[in-house]
Parts: sequence; C-alpha cells; structure tokens
Amino acid sequence: MRRWPLNNVEERVLAAPVVSGVLAGIGTPHLAASYLGAMQRVMPVTFCTVFAVSAAGRIETVSAASSYGSTAERTADRYVAQRFDRLDPNMVWLAARKLPTRPQLWMGHQVAEEVADPAYRAACYGDVGIRERVSVLLLLPTGQRTAVSFYRSLAQPEFGDSDFARLEGHATLLADATLAHGRSAMAAREAAEPTLSTRLLALSLREREVVGHLLAGKTAKETAREIGVELSTVRTHQYRAFRRLGIRGLKDLLRGAAAS
Repeated sequence: MRRWPLNNVEERVLAAPVVSGVLAGIGTPHLAASYLGAMQRVMPVTFCTVFAVSAAGRIETVSAASSYGSTAERTADRYVAQRFDRLDPNMVWLAARKLPTRPQLWMGHQVAEEVADPAYRAACYGDVGIRERVSVLLLLPTGQRTAVSFYRSLAQPEFGDSDFARLEGHATLLADATLAHGRSAMAAREAAEPTLSTRLLALSLREREVVGHLLAGKTAKETAREIGVELSTVRTHQYRAFRRLGIRGLKDLLRGAAAS
C-alpha cells in the first residue's frame, strides 16, 4: 500500500471525450458511471467508486459503478451500511492527517492482500473479484475527505507506471468534478429543505439579533438587558421569529442550529 502527493503534476491537454464524460456526471445519480466510462477510454478499469466524508465523519457523497451490472452499487450500499469508511485505509489515513492550509491531492495504490480487516477485504475485494485499486485522494482545509477510486479485477493486468501516470494527469479534473458534484448536491438539498442559516435571512434585523442571543445561550431576560429593550419586546421578536422559522420553541431552534 503506498501513497504519494500530487504537488507538481505536469499539466497536459486532456482528451475532450474524457473531460466531457467526467463532467457529464456532475449533479446526477450517475457520477461514478460517468467517471468509469470516461476513464475506460484511456485505460482498462472495472469498477469506480466515489466517496466523500465530512470532517465530522458523515458520509456525504456515495456513487459507484461497475462494468458488471449493479455489482458496484450493491458493494457501495454494504460499504455505507457497515460503515466501512471507518476501516477503509484511504479514509482512515486522510482522517489522521493534520488539516492543510490549502487542498491536498494524493494518489494511492492498494492491493486486496494489504487490507487488514477481513470483513472489509471480503466485501470490497474478495466477494466481487477485485484485485487492486488506484485512488485520487483529496483532503480539504475544512476536513472533508474525498476518494475517487478505480479498480481492476483478477482477470485484468496489474496497474503499472503508465496507468499511474494517466490517472495523475486526470487527478485534478476528477477532484474538481467531485467537489462540484458535492456543491450541486448541497444546493439541491438546500432548495428542498433550507437550513436554519438560510431561513434566518428571512427575519428582520431585530429578530435575527434576538435569535442570535438565544443561540449563544442567553435567556430572554439577559437578551433584553444586552440590547436595551423590555423583556416583553424580546418575547414578541422571539415568537415572531419562531413562527417565521416554522419552529415551536427554543429546543427546535437549538436542534436546527446543531443540524446546520
């Protein structure tokens, strides 16, 4: 198992069909399928998986595709259900790294025999006939960890230096597309169910001020003292804000803040 940084990857002109193939999956349920089809134009690969995990350890993006029907999707479902990201050497390694001041891009290569946990090795390698994987790894200053991996089956040749060079050349494209996909998914979630921070923008300045003090742990009486108004005025702004936010009380407000 080895990993190496991609600090000074030589810039090269990428084939238009590969670039358009990668970009076609952004914002769709077929992200990994687009990556797989695009990269199969330049090298033989069987599976592709895309995983993004937040700094808090929440799985944010999951996409998988295979040349063999829905095998990869079933494997990805098992990966998520059994929280194999906590055993995945790539994700564990990224989580242990000090947060960088700027995004870090790495390549990783791993063969099945190097995976220590038997359950994870069986689910993601042995049971689906996978020999090895090469991954584009991204660590952001926010702590988000992303891995875009391509796999070869037992029937395919081992990855070699020319394969690594090809993937290195496409690493930035794959990382940028994955980040764009994450932003697109977040925007879609926000449109369907706006977060508390977005809904706060609909409040008046005074209502936001009152809510800000409540979120900081102040009581209504302390808030009145802080902003120099009567307690009844604070109560009025508080209840108007809660009504506009669609919440019933302070517990809902704090719960929404924690979720955001």
